[in-house]
Amino acid sequence: MKRKAYGRDGGLTLRMVGTGFLLGLLYVVFGVVLFQVLNVGLVPMLLIVIGLAFFQYYTSDRLALAASGAKIVERDEAPELHAMVERLCAMADLPKPRVAIVDTDVPNAFATGRNQKHAVVAVTRGLWERLDEKEIEGVLAHELTHIANRDVLVMTVASFFAMLAAVLTRFGLYAGMFGGFGGSRDNNNNSVPIWLIVIVVSAVTYFLSWILIRTISRYREYAADRGSALITGAPEYLMSALQRISSDMTRIPQRDLREVAGMNAFFIIPASVKKVSSELFMDHPPLEKRLAALAEIAREMGRPVSV
Repeated sequence: MKRKAYGRDGGLTLRMVGTGFLLGLLYVVFGVVLFQVLNVGLVPMLLIVIGLAFFQYYTSDRLALAASGAKIVERDEAPELHAMVERLCAMADLPKPRVAIVDTDVPNAFATGRNQKHAVVAVTRGLWERLDEKEIEGVLAHELTHIANRDVLVMTVASFFAMLAAVLTRFGLYAGMFGGFGGSRDNNNNSVPIWLIVIVVSAVTYFLSWILIRTISRYREYAADRGSALITGAPEYLMSALQRISSDMTRIPQRDLREVAGMNAFFIIPASVKKVSSELFMDHPPLEKRLAALAEIAREMGRPVSV
């Protein structure tokens, strides 16, 4: 299987490109407005945010492993898991990533790393103990697709200006409290203070980019689900795994879920039993929509599956 085939879907790709265009347009407007009203301190802030973005990108694997408590395991420590990853990588024509295990009963998995040569795929103890071999293969193939599609890079780039907007919002609040940003645009007491303009523009940009980034994130999950189906040749593996994980999540104590909640954006399914009011605010698609999409792929592959 060629790498370019992972998650390929014309409609899905078009939606991702459209969302990325809207996000880029938002950032252009954001930049133009700020350059018109802000003439001090912007370069240092850009340098700081660019530095943060590079730091996040180049340390993404270490940060994710530290945040989740994952431990890199060698072949002799988890021979079956390593063998499974090696087999899937061979099928997908991917270099083998490092393998990690998270010592938690919460059934889940994630992948991280700035590129295919610096990647990690991790599974929790709960997932390994609760799912059967075929289901685990479906989950691992999903995570390997994230690596193949360079999703860490995609989301880092997508979130760059959201980070800048967040920094400027906080900077604007401090400026308003301590009289920074030059007071007002023309030193007229009747004009709008620059710090207030910065806060409003940055806050609106952050909110809209937050929504668009979550939209891109949902599309990346659909693409990874499709990649899993293509790698394994059996969408039903991942369908069963998603249903099992979602069902078992309701049996996990809230304390355990809270301990790993910081990794929800990385996990194959968020570690929470709480319902989000609107799909607009989700970083993962609703389970029923993922299952329906996988069922459609199964029908395309001649593998009838009921949702």
